[in-house]
Amino acid sequence: MPAFSPLWKRRSFLLSAGGGILAACDMGAARAAAPDGPWSRTIHTPKGDVTLDSKPQRIVSTSVTLTGTLLAIGAPVIASSATNNMGTVADNTGFFTQWADVAHERGILPLYRAEPDVEAIMAAAPDLIVMSATGGDSALRLYDQISQIAPTLVVNYDDKSWQEVALLLATATDREAQAAAVIAEFDRRVAAAAKTLRLPPQPTTAAVYYEDDSGANVWTAASAQGKLLISLGFELAAIPPGLKTMTTMGVRSDIIQLSGEQFADGLNGETLLLFAADGSVVDQVNANKFLQHIRSVSSKRVYAVGMDTFRLDYYSASHMLDRLTRLFA
Repeated sequence: MPAFSPLWKRRSFLLSAGGGILAACDMGAARAAAPDGPWSRTIHTPKGDVTLDSKPQRIVSTSVTLTGTLLAIGAPVIASSATNNMGTVADNTGFFTQWADVAHERGILPLYRAEPDVEAIMAAAPDLIVMSATGGDSALRLYDQISQIAPTLVVNYDDKSWQEVALLLATATDREAQAAAVIAEFDRRVAAAAKTLRLPPQPTTAAVYYEDDSGANVWTAASAQGKLLISLGFELAAIPPGLKTMTTMGVRSDIIQLSGEQFADGLNGETLLLFAADGSVVDQVNANKFLQHIRSVSSKRVYAVGMDTFRLDYYSASHMLDRLTRLFA
């Protein structure tokens, strides 16, 4: 433990140092007080154990990816980071389009865009800060500074479905009942859709295509996107053994980075689903002369599942489900 005392300790919170990586959807990872006793939660995170001794009332999200799930379970979010990718992905405040209306209705303050602003986070006076462990919206490099402001919950979402993330966040925010209701409603829709879909030829490659035609990030079975597709009956194509891949985004569970001369070899599914994409990206893929020979392109089985599917929360997953139903009903 550092010699200095974090600011939030002076507000009666306790942060206990400890190891242990968060187990996906492991509700036993959090200890709750008896229903009639004082409220308390201890959450295991990649940065150690975080113990909360009172229910959070002022949550700041430093991850625009996690904000959507916090909103879906009704957590008391007061402010959030935003993104620079405005237009089809985000509104003019930098909030993702799939939940921007909800955020504005609830008065959520956009703190900053892309680059973390420690002073802005402090000015919001949070009693809980939520941070992603991976991804472009991670403020992990500033964890030591930010965690002095308030208890800071680091969430690794690259190996979890949005439902698993929701259960974790619900445990930390006393929103278990709300999360259970949202998840049950969504799972009923998935089960109904799975019975009606007429799937295209399998297996399927699910990927985010690079704008410069040089490669793609392929979603794995550990990703939220992959897990949703599998629950609908899709079979994910396996990347051929020995294929050269990249790790410019770090070692991650949710994606495999393909680029260069072996790029086309990794798009080996009978069907290709494009994420963070619309019809114009389908046209771009079909026009790539280096992809003309792969089965999905030559057979005209390339489909876009929406611009808002790069990161899945309840809202974007719902939109993805609607699009798949329209494509393959």
